[in-house]
Amino acid sequence: MDLTQLTDEVEAVSSLYARRHGIERDATWFLLKLQEEVGELTQAFLMRAGQARGKGHSKQQLDESFRSELADVLSQVLLMARHHGVNLQAEVERKWLVWKPDEVAGPHTGQ
Repeated sequence: MDLTQLTDEVEAVSSLYARRHGIERDATWFLLKLQEEVGELTQAFLMRAGQARGKGHSKQQLDESFRSELADVLSQVLLMARHHGVNLQAEVERKWLVWKPDEVAGPHTGQ
């Protein structure tokens, strides 16, 4: 699955959820929802790392929660980018992938 297809599928789920619960997904909602999910990821990370109380959850449950919250954060990033018309794939290529070792000439590569 590519990023565009994943974004489309996440959008379909989010849109349905918003309609069912009467949520208006505006620019502020996308930002605040992302912040909420980052907070939940932080909590899951701290619990998993033993830096917050585990609330009686097993290691397996803490690992699952951490993975789930990572997925929530990614999904909200995809939704926010879509809402603002940002092509994330192009932006990652522009900002990050220009630094791929095989594409960066420099003293450490002998070129």
